[in-house]
Amino acid sequence: MADQQALDEVVRFTSDLIRIDTTNRGGGDCQERPAAEYAAEQLAGAGLEPMMLERTKGRTNVVARVEGSDPSADALLVHGHLDVVPAEAADWSVHPFSGEIRDGVVWGRGAVDMKNMDAMILSVVRGWARQGLRPRRDLVIAFTADEEASAEDGSGFLADEHPELFEGCTEGISESGAFTFHDGAGRQIYPIAAGERGTGWLKLTARGRAGHGSKVNKENAVTRLAAAVTRIGEHEWPLRLTPTVRAALAELAALYGIETDLTDVDRLLEKLGPAAKLVEATVRNSANPTMLEAGYKLNVIPGEAVAYVDGRYLPGGEDEFCTTLDLLTGPDVDWEYSHREVALQAPVDSPTYARMRAAVEEFAPEGYVVPYCMSGGTDAKQFSRLGITGYGFAPLKLPEGFDYQALFHGVDERVPVEALHFGVRVLDRFLRTA
Repeated sequence: MADQQALDEVVRFTSDLIRIDTTNRGGGDCQERPAAEYAAEQLAGAGLEPMMLERTKGRTNVVARVEGSDPSADALLVHGHLDVVPAEAADWSVHPFSGEIRDGVVWGRGAVDMKNMDAMILSVVRGWARQGLRPRRDLVIAFTADEEASAEDGSGFLADEHPELFEGCTEGISESGAFTFHDGAGRQIYPIAAGERGTGWLKLTARGRAGHGSKVNKENAVTRLAAAVTRIGEHEWPLRLTPTVRAALAELAALYGIETDLTDVDRLLEKLGPAAKLVEATVRNSANPTMLEAGYKLNVIPGEAVAYVDGRYLPGGEDEFCTTLDLLTGPDVDWEYSHREVALQAPVDSPTYARMRAAVEEFAPEGYVVPYCMSGGTDAKQFSRLGITGYGFAPLKLPEGFDYQALFHGVDERVPVEALHFGVRVLDRFLRTA
């Protein structure tokens, strides 16, 4: 059982890590090293021997191994990223890097994504050191750089250049799972992530004939690009159900006493009400235009126009995704991946999933645990190159009205102190028995 010092430390660690500005603006513009040094110091204080590794100066990762009591058991990877997305201070109620603790809530960028989980991991292993406890299986603790961009300086670098550090790891846990989802009707649902859609960030390029803006031009690159972007934005992707999503629909339908009619999933989602938010983004592939670049003067038709699209595809859905993009872009627009990562799927009938469920249910007996697939992605994608099956398990017990998912990359990101305490207790329970 997590002791009082662990509960105190998780709050302090969360606040301290938030105050270390690790904003990742992409293109290499980030310095995780100060946060990595902080994490390494806390791990060393637990008697561990953390390693600090960099592909690029200042883009620091931390890896340490906790020896388990059963040498025959497979190892478990427990990972969290140290970088955060940008925050505009003028938009916030408090400074986003203040780490302020006010009215039982810790405020700041990273409070839910994901310095809270980093702090939980640190407080749990330090608590074990004080109490002389060990987990059943070896744990590899990894704090990574660059998750909020390409992961090339973080998990990608670790998986490609230092696979020996993850020897024996068959499964891993990280962000975006086991948080309280309130359905508005009194039910508390705890979704555990057992899958991720793949990442297909696209660059579209239309080429045409440059010319004077006052002349007729049937080969206008901007027009060609605009037409392709419109087709992509308006496309209705067909329904595709993965095993994880099928399991999620079945368990949610059972919870609400609804027949699991997978012949009309859209109607089933309507019947689930607010709980449909846990599933609706992962029953199809998607492609959302996000950026446009064209021209340099109003009266000049450019010879090239560029757009960027955030594409996501389900496990097994990349071929259909590519074929569809070929059709939607048409003959006058080329597309390529600017960043691509695989889709993931994890079994929901595994002993590890059962132990995660049991840990949540012990401390939230009123809750309902269900599997779900993430609409986005995590570092689990890169670690999957090493044969590691990834789950999303960063437990938080949240009050009603606290929109956890909206705070990811949102304004006034924050986490209740009691949610952190719950997370430490659940994580301690799970990691000792996993």
